[in-house]
Amino acid sequence: MNVEALAAELSRRRQPFALVTVLWRRTPSSGKQGDKAIILPDGKLRGWIGGACAEPAVIREALRVLESQTPRLVFLGPPADLPARRRDGLVLAPIACQSEGALEVYIEPVLPAPHLIVVGGSPAVDGLCALAKALDWQTTVVDDGGLADDHASADLVMTSLDLSAAGASADSFIVIATQGHYDEDALEQALATDAPYIGLVASRRRAASLLGYLRDRGVSDEALGRLHSPAGLDLGRIAHHEIGVAIVAEIVKLKAAGELRQPLRRHAAPPEEVAVDPVCGMAVEVASARYEAEHEQVVHYFCCPACLRLFESDPVSYLTSTA
Repeated sequence: MNVEALAAELSRRRQPFALVTVLWRRTPSSGKQGDKAIILPDGKLRGWIGGACAEPAVIREALRVLESQTPRLVFLGPPADLPARRRDGLVLAPIACQSEGALEVYIEPVLPAPHLIVVGGSPAVDGLCALAKALDWQTTVVDDGGLADDHASADLVMTSLDLSAAGASADSFIVIATQGHYDEDALEQALATDAPYIGLVASRRRAASLLGYLRDRGVSDEALGRLHSPAGLDLGRIAHHEIGVAIVAEIVKLKAAGELRQPLRRHAAPPEEVAVDPVCGMAVEVASARYEAEHEQVVHYFCCPACLRLFESDPVSYLTSTA
């Protein structure tokens, strides 16, 4: 599998994943230095970092990396090796395997770039997009009835008000800057999304009028409480084209405080029945298990033929140990 090509495709589709790179290995580990794998939010692994002993621990640590959005360096080895490996910045992960193999891997989260959606055609729109582009954010302008050439700084320009088609999601920031032209419709659509930031460029009086209108339309106070208005930090008296600075500053401040972080969206996957190999303790997916043995009318599953042979030589011993 071409891990680089898959990573590029996932990034294009704005799907988060964790990238795992093998930095060091000790034989007989089957992972090699430089091997890479991708861990998806549903726990699926694509690529290669080692055999069945290491994979469950790597997946577990990768999902933690995605949740925390913080990379980590992980040592995977027999429990007896862990104390000697302890050092700052290294996560120790025991693997229940009879071999003496070990790995050190670097796991980093690869998350979609923030997506800024600006609704409107006011002079503040292009300035806001230019600032967002400088931060490597993706930018979309929704200018109902506008012209694409009017917003050359945006990655995408849409000329109809449809925030769903614009890609509004849990990693989008939405700013309404329509200057009264279609505020009501834009706000209704924005509040119907799960965007963590929704800002309104308007005076306090205009904002209060809009909130009253939406409340009369049945929008809950909880939903209305998500609105930042006036959008942006209070920088004092600033020119209209400088409003974008205040808005980007507010979003960056809220991001840094962790207030705009959304729970990791785990893509739905069918539940899988997992058994424990009674010899080595590894987790084995029942549906794809290749090695199994029945003892006293109970089927047991194994990660490899060696574990199966050991079990068959003395099942009572291993079942007692597992219990």
